[in-house]
Amino acid sequence: ILQRGTERTERIPERGDLVYGFRASEAVLIKRAASVHEVLVDFGQLEPAWRRSLDGLLRTLPEHVRVTETTSTVLQRLTESANHEGIAVRAAARTWVSTKELKRLLVDGKSVALALDRVRNPYNIGAILRSAAFFGVDIVILGAPAPQPTLPSDAVRVAEGGAEHIRLARTTDLAETLAQLRSAGVKVLGAENDGAVDAFSFRFPRPCVLVLGHEREGLSDRVKANCDQLVAIRGSGAVQSLNVAIAASLLIGELTRAERT
Repeated sequence: ILQRGTERTERIPERGDLVYGFRASEAVLIKRAASVHEVLVDFGQLEPAWRRSLDGLLRTLPEHVRVTETTSTVLQRLTESANHEGIAVRAAARTWVSTKELKRLLVDGKSVALALDRVRNPYNIGAILRSAAFFGVDIVILGAPAPQPTLPSDAVRVAEGGAEHIRLARTTDLAETLAQLRSAGVKVLGAENDGAVDAFSFRFPRPCVLVLGHEREGLSDRVKANCDQLVAIRGSGAVQSLNVAIAASLLIGELTRAERT
């Protein structure tokens, strides 16, 4: 199944995913192998343990998947990143959860979700997805600017496979989506520096959505108006706030504590 292709630099199809980085690519090959079109790999750049893992995965792939041996230079040109770690995967676009399905999953499963209000930095998004998968968050909702048509490749790489282990939803009007969830009985909690409740002493209800805001501006007024409660991380006061990905990790740990005790 191996094909030489050291000069392949075609762009990913408009409605497809280009995933790179070993753990992110591995997760796609494990979780949605049927959607994969091609694996491009520089075997010489892979760590020995990665090479052994990939060899096993390649033997299990569907017959339609093309495996192309290429070079680090070509991978860097294709992914527009030096952090490709020797591998990239072309796959069909991931499936997103609809608002109707989002309601059902949250209410019927008494689940927990994380929502991002205008969080733009792909490295922050990726780190949040990694933490969400690690702690067992059921769903992550991306508010405007919602990715079109897919997650940024940098975010998927930083998530280290986490993007394949959680359900993802997106909306161009997060406030309206939250209002619909509230009407279905889902509690909506916002994270704000001046929130009245200490997140570390708060008992998070089920089902619920925890909303984190823009890296500098926090939650928008419309989103904040659709929150049942605002929670805060109390600090020393030496600096005003935490990076949103760090804050998300701390809050997700509290949000999911009941499932781990």
